[in-house]
Amino acid sequence: MRSLPHLLLAVLLLALNGCVPQPVQPAPASENAAAVAAASPDQNIPDGCVDSFDAAVDYFPHKLSVAYASGFDVEYYNHYKVVTVTNPWQGAQESFRYILLQCGAPAPSGVEGTVIEVPVENLIAMSTTYLPTIQDLGLTDRLIGLDSHLWTTNPAVRERIDSGDIAEIGSGAAVNVELTLDLDPALVMTYGTGFADFDTHPILLQAGIPVALNGDFVEQDPLGRAEWMKFIALFFNREAAAAAQFEAISAEYNAIAALTASLTQRPSVLLGSVYNGTWYVAAGDSYMAKMLDDAGAAYLWAGQGSVGALPLDFESVFAVAADVDFWLNPDNSFWFTVENVLESDPRYASFAPLERGHLYNNNAIVNENGGNAYYEEGAAHPERVLKDLVRILNPNLLPDHELRFYQQVQ
Repeated sequence: MRSLPHLLLAVLLLALNGCVPQPVQPAPASENAAAVAAASPDQNIPDGCVDSFDAAVDYFPHKLSVAYASGFDVEYYNHYKVVTVTNPWQGAQESFRYILLQCGAPAPSGVEGTVIEVPVENLIAMSTTYLPTIQDLGLTDRLIGLDSHLWTTNPAVRERIDSGDIAEIGSGAAVNVELTLDLDPALVMTYGTGFADFDTHPILLQAGIPVALNGDFVEQDPLGRAEWMKFIALFFNREAAAAAQFEAISAEYNAIAALTASLTQRPSVLLGSVYNGTWYVAAGDSYMAKMLDDAGAAYLWAGQGSVGALPLDFESVFAVAADVDFWLNPDNSFWFTVENVLESDPRYASFAPLERGHLYNNNAIVNENGGNAYYEEGAAHPERVLKDLVRILNPNLLPDHELRFYQQVQ
């Protein structure tokens, strides 16, 4: 899980236009298509290097396309891929280009970008949101570092932490460059905010450490955010596995959303709670607003604002939401009981969902430090979150589903 300042920055920044990548000159085409077909591998190389390079061979027979995500794209050539992150953070004025070069092949000439040999042998992950994909692709044993040991709830990752196989390098301006250099990672995957105190990538790049920026959190479509699993897979030549995984996720998500599409009666929903005197509610075109719409909810701030969050005072929220049907995601992992809620602010007692038992917190799986599986796992698996939401808001549609991330505040 990203630390709280990072999450607040990510949710409050306004989106601006991303940069447009420059065109890349393609590698020369083969003159003998039949010979190429005969010599080409039947799958991408998941481990190791090419023993005897042949410029006529297509080393990436399994290729990915991007259907929902808007923040990255990929172009394939015989022995390298050009991956461009066009929207690394909200308001970014630059894009990042990576030349993913098949190990054992020569670097292409005249192609601009950061060259990273693939498949990468190991990885440092600077956000827990990457961990579900790393596990789904069978790559947990390649994880050698995290920004912090505190936040993950993933049992396999925590086992590697306990065994000493995963280091802790810190983040932002406090990142431990010396330790990172000692680890000699093939790749550090991180995220950017545009704020020097919070960004790790400029410091690591200056030290000559290979870094890739993952902009999953900028996506406002739940399936767009989940599709960044393909971005991670590109660095490991695991395109086929990622394509199958995402196809299953998107099919299940869309099937669940179809259950609510024709609903005429939709329960009203309130999100969030007061933080430092301000109640932040998700804007009308935000990730969570989209998820609620797919879950068959009538979100009170639908159509208001764009992305990010709307800062409101308590009175403004109460005037709109005092009698709301459901209150979800109060943004406080330590609310388990009504007493916990009222200890935070006695004024919450006036909200109808608290009295009706319709306050649900997304803290069913948390660790001792407040690390939360909802934030760690939910981005990669929105179908699991959506099933929880439908079960809460429209229980007759999924009567047998057992909640995974949510629990009733009693």
